[in-house]
Amino acid sequence: MEKILIGQIINFHGIKGGLKVRHLTDDLERFYDLDYLYIEDPKTTEVRRFDIERVQSHKGFIIMYLKGYHSLNEVEYLKNRYLYIEKTQRKALEEDTYFIQDLIGLVVESEKEGRIGVLEDVIQAGSSEVYIIRGEYGEVMIPAAKEFIKEVDIEKGRMKVQLIEGMLP
Repeated sequence: MEKILIGQIINFHGIKGGLKVRHLTDDLERFYDLDYLYIEDPKTTEVRRFDIERVQSHKGFIIMYLKGYHSLNEVEYLKNRYLYIEKTQRKALEEDTYFIQDLIGLVVESEKEGRIGVLEDVIQAGSSEVYIIRGEYGEVMIPAAKEFIKEVDIEKGRMKVQLIEGMLP
């Protein structure tokens, strides 16, 4: 199973087994569509499936209740653990939008400069993103905008970009 990280249990909510979750996805509503998810034990990396009883939002966080768990004592051991879904549970994206994990590792090329390097990270800077590419030119930062990103081919593992003066070190 290929798993996708979507959140972390950071605390508890009340005494009836509520879990306070910091969401690690830009779509908070996606939690409401889940019937189950996986929680990983950080010490053993064992992953267990848990069915979701209900979900609500509270002050920018998700409050989640798991089926069969109705007290703080029953869920206490889950604090600080990460929440995952299966790759098949991902939502469909709009055209020209991509999952960050699919972008990481793409070879980035420019028609003029040739190979720039490999996309290693994505910085989410407010309403936009910046791609971090490392390789032939050291570290290069490219805004994730249509004027710079000309083609993304996940299957072939490459991205074509058009750079402007000053982008390369």
